[in-house]
Amino acid sequence: MSRHLEVGERIVRTEALHGGITAEMRRLTIGRRDGGTRDLVLRTFVNVEHAEDWLHREAGALTLLTGTGVRAPGLVAVDPTAAHCEYPSLLMTHLAGRTVLDDEGLATRVPLLARQLVAIHALRPAERPRGCVALTTADTVVTPKGADAAAWAAAIDVIRQPAPPYEGRFLHRDFQPGNVLFDVLPSTPAGPRITGVVDWAATSWGPADLDVAHCSTNLALLHGPAWGLRFAEAYEEAGGVLAAAASERLYWQVRDGLAFSEEVQLVAQTWREAGRTELTTRAVEERLDAYVTALMDALG
Repeated sequence: MSRHLEVGERIVRTEALHGGITAEMRRLTIGRRDGGTRDLVLRTFVNVEHAEDWLHREAGALTLLTGTGVRAPGLVAVDPTAAHCEYPSLLMTHLAGRTVLDDEGLATRVPLLARQLVAIHALRPAERPRGCVALTTADTVVTPKGADAAAWAAAIDVIRQPAPPYEGRFLHRDFQPGNVLFDVLPSTPAGPRITGVVDWAATSWGPADLDVAHCSTNLALLHGPAWGLRFAEAYEEAGGVLAAAASERLYWQVRDGLAFSEEVQLVAQTWREAGRTELTTRAVEERLDAYVTALMDALG
């Protein structure tokens, strides 16, 4: 770690950051020779199977994003194989701002999220990241207790079909409110602004619909199904282009929604730790059921 600090610098404080599922995050306050400080963030994967791959991808993404209009942390150093650190790790600059998961002000933030995602999808890297992978299958979906059985059966049938053709885009692949930072200054006439996007470990190449679907599902579970349905509209209003056919859009929306069925407990726990204490596993399951049912109703 010290090899990546400037002469005379030292770590004076560490602070655990909450909100991540796969990695441990720490904010490091660095004391400088002139008496001032600066902050870095250390991202550590402890006993995580794909840590090396994820860290290579994130390091590549942060390098690519330097100098673009998309604000992301700057890469300081990466140790994907734990050659120098106890565990595979990545050191990056610290961005101002904080995640906002509250219901209050959501109507203002959704268009900002949509515009940010359009900007990400507009990136055209010289070297494309690897193709996206969707791991959920019809056989791995976990239908919530008491769910609308007919709607879930129909949804599962949707993802039994081959993925529709698409025009590839640069994807964040985990774009959602927990990975977007907003300024923490008092409200101004201009309203809130996004200060950066974090967690680029799953960066890949694929359909814009998949990133939009992922953010939609998160919004549906955090704030209610109507917000999940609203986000795709906001994305298009911001200039984004989705699949032309409703059935093709539905495929990606349903695939992402069903993927959450396998990790509801983990997601709910993370949100409760971030302050949304009312989001019990059962409450999130009920919202997921309502969202999946709403998607299928919209098709009909």
